Amino acid sequence: MDDNSFGLSCKSLNGALEGADAYILSDIIKDSQGGHIHIVTDDVRLSILSECLSFFAPDITIIKFPAWDSVPYDRVSPRSDLVGQRMDAFVRLAAVGDHKEPLPWVVITTVAAVIQKTPPLSMFRGMVKTLSVGENLEMEIFSSDLIDLGYVRNEQVMSTGEFAIRGSLFDIFLPGYSQPIRIDFFGNQIDSMKYFDPVTQRTQNKIKNINIKPVSEVILSKNAIENFRVEYRKLFGSISQSDELYDFISNSRSYPGMEHWLPLFYSNLDTIFSFTPNASLSLDYNLEEAIDSRLNLISEYFESRRILDPVSGGKKSNKEFMENIYHPIPPSMFFIDKNDISKLISDKESFLLNPFISHDEIDQKDIFKPGLLFSSPNIGEQDDKYLSLFKKIKEITNNNIKVLISLNSQSSLNTFTDLAKKYELSINKNINNYLDIKQSETHKIFLTTLPLKRGFENDKICVITEEDIFGERQGRRAYRKRKGDAFISDVSQLHDGDLVVHIEHGIGRYNGLEAINVGDALHDCLKVLYSGADRLYVPVENIDVLSRFGSDSQGVSLDHLGGAAWQARKSKLKERIKDMAEQLIRISAERQIKEAEKLVPNHPLYNDFCAKFTFNETEDQLQAIDEVIEDIGSGRPMDRLICGDVGFGKTEVALRAAFVAALSGVQVAIVVPTTLLARQHYLVFSQRCKGFPINVAELSRLVSQKRISEVKNNLKDGKVNIIIGTHALISKSIEFANLGLLVIDEEQHFGVSHKERLKELKSDVHVLTMTATPIPRTLQMALSGVRDLSLIATPPVDRLAVRTFVLPFDRVVIREAIMREKYRGGQSFYVCPRISDLEAVAKQIEEIIPEVSLVVAHGQMSSNDLENAMTDFSSGKYDILLATNIIESGLDLPKVNTIIIHRADNFGLSQLYQLRGRVGRSNVRAYAYLTINQNKKLTPGAQKRLNVMQTLDNIGAGFSLASHDLDIRGAGNLLGEEQSGHIKEVGVELYQKMLKEGVEAARNDKSSKKKEEDEFSPQINLGTSVLIPETYVKDLGTRLTLYRRAADLSRDDEIDDFSEEMVDRFGQLPIEVKNLLDIVKIKSLCRLANIEKVEAGPKGAVLSLYKNTFPNPEGLITFISRNSNFIKVRPDHKIVVSRQWGNLKDRVDGVFTVINQLSKTIK
Repeated sequence: MDDNSFGLSCKSLNGALEGADAYILSDIIKDSQGGHIHIVTDDVRLSILSECLSFFAPDITIIKFPAWDSVPYDRVSPRSDLVGQRMDAFVRLAAVGDHKEPLPWVVITTVAAVIQKTPPLSMFRGMVKTLSVGENLEMEIFSSDLIDLGYVRNEQVMSTGEFAIRGSLFDIFLPGYSQPIRIDFFGNQIDSMKYFDPVTQRTQNKIKNINIKPVSEVILSKNAIENFRVEYRKLFGSISQSDELYDFISNSRSYPGMEHWLPLFYSNLDTIFSFTPNASLSLDYNLEEAIDSRLNLISEYFESRRILDPVSGGKKSNKEFMENIYHPIPPSMFFIDKNDISKLISDKESFLLNPFISHDEIDQKDIFKPGLLFSSPNIGEQDDKYLSLFKKIKEITNNNIKVLISLNSQSSLNTFTDLAKKYELSINKNINNYLDIKQSETHKIFLTTLPLKRGFENDKICVITEEDIFGERQGRRAYRKRKGDAFISDVSQLHDGDLVVHIEHGIGRYNGLEAINVGDALHDCLKVLYSGADRLYVPVENIDVLSRFGSDSQGVSLDHLGGAAWQARKSKLKERIKDMAEQLIRISAERQIKEAEKLVPNHPLYNDFCAKFTFNETEDQLQAIDEVIEDIGSGRPMDRLICGDVGFGKTEVALRAAFVAALSGVQVAIVVPTTLLARQHYLVFSQRCKGFPINVAELSRLVSQKRISEVKNNLKDGKVNIIIGTHALISKSIEFANLGLLVIDEEQHFGVSHKERLKELKSDVHVLTMTATPIPRTLQMALSGVRDLSLIATPPVDRLAVRTFVLPFDRVVIREAIMREKYRGGQSFYVCPRISDLEAVAKQIEEIIPEVSLVVAHGQMSSNDLENAMTDFSSGKYDILLATNIIESGLDLPKVNTIIIHRADNFGLSQLYQLRGRVGRSNVRAYAYLTINQNKKLTPGAQKRLNVMQTLDNIGAGFSLASHDLDIRGAGNLLGEEQSGHIKEVGVELYQKMLKEGVEAARNDKSSKKKEEDEFSPQINLGTSVLIPETYVKDLGTRLTLYRRAADLSRDDEIDDFSEEMVDRFGQLPIEVKNLLDIVKIKSLCRLANIEKVEAGPKGAVLSLYKNTFPNPEGLITFISRNSNFIKVRPDHKIVVSRQWGNLKDRVDGVFTVINQLSKTIK
């Protein structure tokens, strides 16, 4: 830092390399009498330093204080979990004055968090309320208090700041807690508190007390609202009728992004330093540069808002502004400037972490210096590298210095342990932190996992990292369990107006849940409307006779109740499915019988090839590679689908398979949907195969005619080992000398006829298919057991979820998004649904952001123009690529981390997911803006797609999305040209069920009629109330899901588990739910005994057999003759049980006993 910077008042701590800085800081923190603050440059550094500090000094309390993840003057609120961390920090620091936070403690915060002012310290004093088991508390008052503190009431708790009430159960996700908590009340007394899993909603460990803290920095108290109204009018004059922010706040309602007007809610604001008056301070090395950058960013965003705001001195007549008002507050009200920061630093004892050392310190043994590099570029051959590493380790330990090997993953730990055994080194893997190393007398070498890039050493410890040993590799950190699957199942629920298919009566329209009074007992039924105003009420325990038709309901007519057309259609389709299933199994069987060339890796060369991969393979990626290598070496033709999320390493699987195949003497064809992806793959494959005896070639529009002729001849002569191309590879003019492996990438883009042509290339060829969102046909084939499926579900190194916003087109938001990307050295995609939109959007971008450069790309451009546009953009010549969804297919440009999708409602779910996957392919936070036309109403389908995209912004959801897409679009015909008219006839769920049964029947070589017993759903009427009361489970969607799950239960242990889950999630079972579960038990026995209907009352029961048959007639006769005093068979084949069952419990138990005994006669 120069003389005018913060360096003047800071003591320099030299040798503070990354990782070593935590070691050095720990001593300063322990010496501080009033706590300590450390300011880092950004949130990535915050995460790394926190982890390292907790390892080197586990006795220090770490309080993280992150910045908001929204930009200044944004329209969206910061993420709830980040706000939760901030609120936890505020409350804990406010308690420091009361000596409630024990020393030593440290606040680790970022430049952005320090610059932004905070709510006043006084607001958090005494704000924490502690609840304990046994305490009395009125639930309604408690929920009202929580809403005042910024909590949101939902049906189901998934993230910080949410709460839900279900009967006597109260779920809440508090800031500062890693999991939500379920409070069980007995009257007004807290009976128990337990953590629960937000994905499964099942409880876990008990907890005795909890701390209730606010969850928003804007608390909408009467004073805060009044303060806002006064200050807002003072700043911006008279209020427009269309000013939603003012309107919402005035009515005590939260507004998205209201935090960006924080100064208007309070009479004064503080800074993080106000919470830590006596704390010492330390700073990251490049802090001044980060502060300048942040202040410039704030100024830029303010100016871009101000210029469009007539009230703040911008353009006077702006129609767009009036439709979408945004009055920005002056930066000085919300942010401190550089002079303020300098003063705050000079007021404290301050230290600067300096990674460098002076000439005088070179020989000082206690100063940290960079560690040694052992990676192959420095040492030479593989064996020499490890030999030199272990020699050095022995030399260090002989000098009484302990060695810590820090690796990135469990697989790396295992590999290193095996190597250490080979070199006869004793290593301790069982350490939790640095204290274990200090206290150990028997070991000198230790293994752990820390997020460190480079090692460091002094006279006490030498740290060696994975990068020091293996070269530049990017390890992947463990991620929390994803919520994607649970969310997908939620959006697949039945909604009013959805088309449903009754297995006996055909297509109808679901019209809600209705409680019907049957013999003085309430019974929940699903109401289904049919043609001619016919209505059918389906008891909830028989919900399994209904299936969802799917989303493509245009042109579908309802069936007549009791009509013959449905049965005829179903019967005809059953025959077609039987033929189809047999054909599928035949194809599958033929592949098993046929022989294919065994492709086995040449291990020395293969290991060298694998070592060129610059990442650590994840467990699932390694498994997928192993499965593919095993398949191609089995001697039978492979047919495997690799389903991995965008950017999760599918290409590496293909690279290794192609390498093994090429060195085994066969040719490899890699087929991709677009010329751009072909060029990208060609460059990647050529680079990786450099130095090996492999010739890689390309066939696409980007290749000259002369070169195409040359490549075709070389293919025919066997001179090309790996060919990469588009549909051109499928043309009949292409001849292969010895094709052995076919790889289909981004498979969802290929039509059926293309795939059929690919299959014709060679019947005994190995086929590897790769996709992130497999088209439903492919996914269904894999799930039907016809193809092999490998899933890669682990996200790559430091991969952050792409923050996704669905919003009306807003000039300022678009400008902000693109300029933010430009300022951080990145580029942006701007995607339009149609070529005809490009010109108008280009003009709009030039008007909004004149300072950026833009290039256009679409499929109708000449190959030269397209290649030039893409090459120029890839090399960084342009800031924005304006394109159609041509970029959807697998382009990998790590510098592009913002995507704006114009009229996102015109894209399909799979397209949106693929497009979003084009950004966020590095360790930088990526942003996706899905813009819509504010004046055009979205279709329900488009609304649902956009909701899925916004909610599912976690990583690794591609497979779940494809499962959902199967439901939205239907599966198509698995075999080829005959397309998915089948689904139009019976709906997606029933079609899948019929197909699965058909495949099983064909595989077992039995008639598909064998499965028909599964097609009836026993109807049971015991005169008991059967429903899940609304007072017990309020949310209709959740009730329907529970009904469907209950209908699928068959075994006693499944029913018991389901009952336990219901008690755990919703409280003690009401009598109506117990009746439902009793009926489910009886129903599963009825299936075994072939009983179609049970009618029971005070004087006994009547049992009707399905198709008047019983699986064991002799056993039935024996059973009736043994119990002839109370069981008879009527002439109409119905079984009559005469019993006195006036009591409902006796009736249920009696029916269960009779049917249980009947079912045992079959076994």
